[in-house]
Amino acid sequence: MANGGFFVVLGDDDFLVRQRAKEIFEEHIDQFPDDLSREQIDGRADRVDEVERILNEARTAGQTLSLFGGGKLIWINEANFLNQTKVGAAQGSKNALDSMKPFLGNLGDTVLILSACPVHRGHSFVKWLQKNSTYEDVAKQEKEDVAFRRLVQETAQACEVTFASGALEFLAGKIGAHSRLGVEETKKLASYLGEEGGDITEELIMQLVPDFGEGDFFEATEAFFSGNLKWTLEAIDRHFFHAKDARPLLSNLQNRNRLLIQLRVLVDGKEIDPNGRLGKDQLERIGQKHAHHFSGSGDKTTLNLFSQNPWFLGRLLPLTKNFNTRRLIDLQADLIGAFEKLLSQGKEEQPNIIKDLAIRTLTK
Repeated sequence: MANGGFFVVLGDDDFLVRQRAKEIFEEHIDQFPDDLSREQIDGRADRVDEVERILNEARTAGQTLSLFGGGKLIWINEANFLNQTKVGAAQGSKNALDSMKPFLGNLGDTVLILSACPVHRGHSFVKWLQKNSTYEDVAKQEKEDVAFRRLVQETAQACEVTFASGALEFLAGKIGAHSRLGVEETKKLASYLGEEGGDITEELIMQLVPDFGEGDFFEATEAFFSGNLKWTLEAIDRHFFHAKDARPLLSNLQNRNRLLIQLRVLVDGKEIDPNGRLGKDQLERIGQKHAHHFSGSGDKTTLNLFSQNPWFLGRLLPLTKNFNTRRLIDLQADLIGAFEKLLSQGKEEQPNIIKDLAIRTLTK
C-alpha cells in the first residue's frame, strides 16, 4: 500500500528527474516553514559504506524531532545505487535498503522524497518502491521530446521571452533536444535579449547556440539545404576553420539527404502534406504501414525516417518543395562522388571539394 508521505521519482535523464523531485519538494515547503525542518541529502555513492551512510543520515533526520515539533521534509537527491552497477548490485547495498523499509513504511509526519538516476527497473528495491510509495517514472510519464518542449517553454516564460514560430524546433535540432542544455541556452538567449524581452528567433539561435551532439555541423548543413549559396560557402569556411575535416560534414549532408528522399517519397504518395504539420501520431501511423521495409531494431538511424524526432522532420518537410525526388537522388550520387574525391586527394583539397559540390548542386 502506497505511503502518502513517501515520494519516489526515477528515470533515465538526471535533469528531468531532479526537476520533478524539486517540484515535489517545493510543493511541501509550506508545511515545513522552519529551515531546520528541511534537509537535502546527496544520494551519490561510490562505495557500499556510502550507501549505508546516506540511508542512515536520512533515517536519523526523520527520527529527530524538529525544534518546533512535527516531522521533517527530507530529500535524498540523485541516488545512484538503484541499478546494476558494482555498488548497486552489492549485497551490502541491498541489505542497507532492506533495513530502511520499516522506517519508510511508517514516516508519520515526515515527508521523504527519493530521486534516483540511473536506475534498473528490475532491482528488487525498485519493485518494492512501486507498491509502497507515491511512485513516478519520468521516462514512462513523459517522452524526452515532450519534456524538452515543456521545460524550455517554462524557462522562456519565466524569463519573459517567447519563441518565434519554428524556433523551438530549431533549437531542439541544434542541441539534440537535450533538456538541460535547452534550459541553459534559453536563459542565455533571454539574457542576450535583455530586460525588454522579445522573440527568440532561428537567426538568434544560429548565432548564439553552439552545435551539440547530433547538431554537429548544423550550420553548414542548414545552409546547404536552404539553397542559399552565399550562406553555404561562408558556413563551409567556418566549418573548416573549426573542424578541419570534411568527412563528418559530408556524412551529415548525406544523412539529411536520406531523410529528405524518404519525406519526398511520402509527399509524392500523398501520405503527408508538405504545407502541413507532421504530428507524432501521424508519423507513427505511417511508420506502422511501412514497417516491413525497415529493420526492427528500433535504433535511431537516417536510413529509417520513422526513427527520427517528429519535430526535426517537421522542420525538414517544407524543404521537399524545393527538391523533387530525382534531384535528391542525383544529389546523393554527387555526395558519394565527393566522398570518393576526398579519399583520392590530399586533405588540403577538402574545402575546395565541398565548395565545388555546393556550387555545382545549388546552381543547377
